[in-house]
Amino acid sequence: MEVCRIAEERLGPEGAGRLRVVALEIGDRAGIEPDNLEFCLEALLAQPPFGQGRPQLARVPGEDLRIEYLEVDDASPED
Repeated sequence: MEVCRIAEERLGPEGAGRLRVVALEIGDRAGIEPDNLEFCLEALLAQPPFGQGRPQLARVPGEDLRIEYLEVDDASPED
């Protein structure tokens, strides 16, 4: 849920963008099952305000779970 809260915060109160990717690094000793996390994130990111966001998970050494980056399409004509 915290990952989705952070992503929603990045999208802003108006939902002024569309979430494409949430990339996470998962430490191999973090106590998190990547397949379960991916399943949960897929379900959560399929709901508004995310719509079509997808998780991208990478295993790394250590105990941390961190958001590596959020890819957001802001629908700017400059893109």
